[in-house]
Amino acid sequence: MLRLSTGLSIIKTQNATLSISSQLRWQATAVAAEPRNDAEWVQARPFGEVPRTTFLSTIRNFMPGGKYSKLDVMALFKAMQEDYGNIFYLQGIMGGPSILSTYNPKDFEVVFRNEGVWPQRPGSDTLRYHREKHRKDFFQGVEGIIPTQGKTWSDFRSIVNPVLMQPKNVRLYYKKMSQVNQEFVQRIKALRDKKTQEAPDNFIDVVNRWTLESVSVVALDKQLGLLKESVNNEEALKLFSHLKAFFELTAILEMKPSAWRYFKTPKLMKLMKALDGVQEVTSAYVDEAVERLEKEAKEGIVRPENEQSVLEKLLKVDKKVATVMAMDMLMAGVDTTSSTFTAALLCLAKNPEKQAKLRGEVMKVLPQKDSEFTEASMKNVPYLRACIKESQRIYPLIFGNMRTLNRDSVLSGYQVPAGTYVSMVPITLLTNEEHFPQADKFLPERWVRHAADATGECPANDLKLKNPFVFLPFGFGPRTCVGKRIVDMELELGITRLIRNFNIEFNHPTENAFRSALINMPNIPLKFKFTDLPN
Repeated sequence: MLRLSTGLSIIKTQNATLSISSQLRWQATAVAAEPRNDAEWVQARPFGEVPRTTFLSTIRNFMPGGKYSKLDVMALFKAMQEDYGNIFYLQGIMGGPSILSTYNPKDFEVVFRNEGVWPQRPGSDTLRYHREKHRKDFFQGVEGIIPTQGKTWSDFRSIVNPVLMQPKNVRLYYKKMSQVNQEFVQRIKALRDKKTQEAPDNFIDVVNRWTLESVSVVALDKQLGLLKESVNNEEALKLFSHLKAFFELTAILEMKPSAWRYFKTPKLMKLMKALDGVQEVTSAYVDEAVERLEKEAKEGIVRPENEQSVLEKLLKVDKKVATVMAMDMLMAGVDTTSSTFTAALLCLAKNPEKQAKLRGEVMKVLPQKDSEFTEASMKNVPYLRACIKESQRIYPLIFGNMRTLNRDSVLSGYQVPAGTYVSMVPITLLTNEEHFPQADKFLPERWVRHAADATGECPANDLKLKNPFVFLPFGFGPRTCVGKRIVDMELELGITRLIRNFNIEFNHPTENAFRSALINMPNIPLKFKFTDLPN
């Protein structure tokens, strides 16, 4: 490793696929503040005393036959916590970065509170390589939100934030999203077993179609027809396959030792092929939408603001940004939403009394099965949002968050210098009684504020999480997930429509319901039983 005077690390890469200059370009904005000399810093233990792996222990544990070699991401972080404690330093090998891992929520707050206006999020090295090197001809320096850092990230985000993060813009899609969900209901009715009313083993494929159809309405202002029984969209099937490979291979290449930074390993080339496939399918969808919009513009067709897609709004600002953002929405909006949706359905199916309580709330929003969603009605669904949040605790989508320290900080009593990569891992905290009373139970009530009593006071919620930094499913601060509002809308409208139409059961074991790659993905046949409800 080479060290800079600022404390930043760069990867020494002789004939490596990531250049020193590109590393500097995205790390240079994490400039360290003045060295600390205050009482907290002076009294903290030196960084060198943090428990840490060694080169030999890493090789021994990660190589074939080693203790960590066959563990998925979630199991890996739990195993390392057991071996090294709640804070430890994982020494980078094979050109990979060294990372400080902490399981202490007090540390999470320190890191997030001091992340600066341009937070540095380590990771996504393989995606960056694909866009910066492998397909530089296509991206031409516009690489999207996920892999970029510093001012490059900030400039891109400042363009897309007004379109994606404004609640009023997201609510414009209620009617179109409602149509997608009506088709989802009809698809479920058509594919379920006539006797058992259960969905087939491959129901996850239908869920993926629903999520892609939903996000395409927002990103492209177009339904792809994926939920119609007669449609077998080969391009969509290719996209699902490529995305699955992306999540699995990225986890292997970035979470475990790999020589891909030195030469093009077979797994790296498989990942590049998968990302090429994602790019080809999504860019084809986007190109078609752009062509349609440009044709309409020439014909003098101008839609009002409330009928314009994300793509159409961003095209007014920058065509390349619009194209890459729409591609990223299609890429990032399928498996992530499908997994979160599956988690919510499993929790509701396994807790019928909670499902019944939710249905009582839903009946006020959708008095009839075919009632339309309205902005006013969807403002008053606190229990729905609580159910989704609680299911994210029970079945988290990701293992945690990562940042680069932009100033010297004290974490768990240790001096940690600016420029250190920090991985904040809450997975063991989500089932900890200290943070979540009755943690083994699905209790949406922990996320609901009690109504004010006669004195105007709101009674304390004994189930409430005391430290908000323990549970951050969409991240925190300026790098909060840009698609959060869209995902929330998809989940809320989709779950509401299904709960209004069906009683949902799951009469099968749920052990190992998810497997961990870059995200947690369904790992069992989703044979939900959908029983029709009276209108």
